[in-house]
Amino acid sequence: MGSNSSRIDDLATNEYLKKLSGTESVSENDPFWNQLLSFSFPAPTSSNELKLLEEATISVCRSLVENNPRTGNLGALIKVFLSRTKELKLSAECQNHIFIWQTHNALLIICCLLKVFISEVSEEELQLHFTYEEKSPGSYSSDSEDLLEELLCCLMQLITDIPLLDITYDILVEAISTVIVFLSCQLFHKEVLRQSISHKYLMQGRCLPYTSKVVKTLLYNFIRQEKPPPPGAHVFQQPSDGGGLLYGLASGVATGLWTVFTLGGVGSKATATPELSSPLANQSLLLLLVLANLTDAADAPNPYRQAIMSFKNTQDSTPFPSSTPHAFQINFNSLYTALCEQQTSDQATLLLYTLLHQNSNIRTYMLARTDMENLVLPILEILYHVEERNSHHVYMALIILLILTEDDGFNRSIHEVILKNITWYSERVLTEISLGSLLILVVIRTIQYNMTRTRDKYLHTNCLAALANMSAQFRSLHQYAAQRIISLFSLLSKKHNKVLEQATQSLRVSLSSSDVPLPDYAQDLNVIEEVIRMMLEIINSCLTNSLHHNPNLVYALLYKRDLFEQFRTHPSFQDIMQNIDLVITFFSSRLLQAGAELSVERVLEIIKQGVIALPKDRLKKFPELKFKYVEEEQPEEFFIPYVWSLVYNSAVGLYWSPQDIQLFTMDSD
Repeated sequence: MGSNSSRIDDLATNEYLKKLSGTESVSENDPFWNQLLSFSFPAPTSSNELKLLEEATISVCRSLVENNPRTGNLGALIKVFLSRTKELKLSAECQNHIFIWQTHNALLIICCLLKVFISEVSEEELQLHFTYEEKSPGSYSSDSEDLLEELLCCLMQLITDIPLLDITYDILVEAISTVIVFLSCQLFHKEVLRQSISHKYLMQGRCLPYTSKVVKTLLYNFIRQEKPPPPGAHVFQQPSDGGGLLYGLASGVATGLWTVFTLGGVGSKATATPELSSPLANQSLLLLLVLANLTDAADAPNPYRQAIMSFKNTQDSTPFPSSTPHAFQINFNSLYTALCEQQTSDQATLLLYTLLHQNSNIRTYMLARTDMENLVLPILEILYHVEERNSHHVYMALIILLILTEDDGFNRSIHEVILKNITWYSERVLTEISLGSLLILVVIRTIQYNMTRTRDKYLHTNCLAALANMSAQFRSLHQYAAQRIISLFSLLSKKHNKVLEQATQSLRVSLSSSDVPLPDYAQDLNVIEEVIRMMLEIINSCLTNSLHHNPNLVYALLYKRDLFEQFRTHPSFQDIMQNIDLVITFFSSRLLQAGAELSVERVLEIIKQGVIALPKDRLKKFPELKFKYVEEEQPEEFFIPYVWSLVYNSAVGLYWSPQDIQLFTMDSD
């Protein structure tokens, strides 16, 4: 973007950027700033575009890092931006395109510079860079005013107070991205940051009063999913009266030294924004997740997490407890709809988990909905396509199901919702099935996938816990769901026999040769026996609590009755096998009395009649199966790297060079 330039490659030699980053101080009142900020090109919206921009400007940014202690030009640029933001709201109301356009440009430059500063200097050094002024080399302001805190507060105010219009869309996205950049120092540390200057400013002091407004605004941005304005709608247009001096100056500069260009160069086609149709909603959600997962200060909890934990429905007229800080209200129906529609992304699933786990008002509202299938089906689809999802996304979806299945009302209602033609379920045509049976099918499929691929005990445990929570409420199980329950038990049984055989053979070899080390099959056997017992408890729970509602499960049990024979006398399963053995024996006897060559329909009829005749007191009562999700100790060790991996991998918004990242290993997950 040098003189009459239209190529991004020329940015490194652009005379205005060179002056900004050079050895000469520029006063905040210098006309230079109007010239610097009067460029007009489409704001980069994808990480690929941002990568091109960063590569083209990195030398300029590094020059400013080196020269800023002598020039104070970073502080001057920020003061220019701050002075403009005071009139930003009025400019939006008056449709002052030029003023908003130049203010956006100032913030875009600040954001690009900050990203490099944060990746190359410590937080303490960064804070010093905000204090340098146009004085002798290395001198800094002794004013009590803290420019860094003022900028952060200004950004918070901008995010919450500036109305969302076509002409303000880009600057709102840039403001949110800049706050994310401020917090991105976490990316350059291997350990979770528990103390940080930017954290302190955002969670205490002048930014604290904005907490509830920021959280509410970011949530509404996510809810609304506003698409960016069409190209050119946000760029200044010549007023009908011909404009004044500012317009003449701005347009002259824009068509001269700062020529309109695209990131790909002259004549290149604009690339479609990948995946996400609303950069504002995407960036808002990412910032919300980053803020929600900041670690608590030593003397105060994270206020953004407090706000997320306590907000209520706009329909709720009960007063907030006096002890609830940062409280606000939001339309739960709109939030629920957005959450249902956006579950294809990791970040939306993580938001759903966060709200369900931390906000009891949201959890109560969602569990009372009569259209839970709109929320559950997208979660099941995530689990169904487990091969295409990263492990964190699968875990979040699974934990959401576990939290939902803690509620008996949910476990009953899902069997009352009848679905037709589930097109994404490809193993079998499901023309009609209850939501509960589909949930069982998908969870069992996840377990089987895990057994053959990832072999993750944590995933196994949570899948089985969700099934166990539902088991007492199983109703009218689809015949295929009943078959899959028994098929899973069959798979576990075969695996048990295989491990047992390997252990026996290994023991024989070790007895014949003392030199051969004995493999540890005991642990494998113990794990698989735990899973088998859990499956037996799930089957037993269903038989004990809802036998009369589940003839298809009894049918599947009878069809595969031989599977259970080996476990009748096994010391680990003897107690839990009593009821299963009783049911198999009772119904086998009735079928034998009915004669041979029975049709499926006739067998089911005999089962339904037998259920009435079976004395309920003959079934031994066991404690109710109930598993509650408990967040592990120090959850930030999982969630903070996860959130920042989402920021890093986001299709739009920000770009960081992979070799600089230290928080997590860069891979497909």
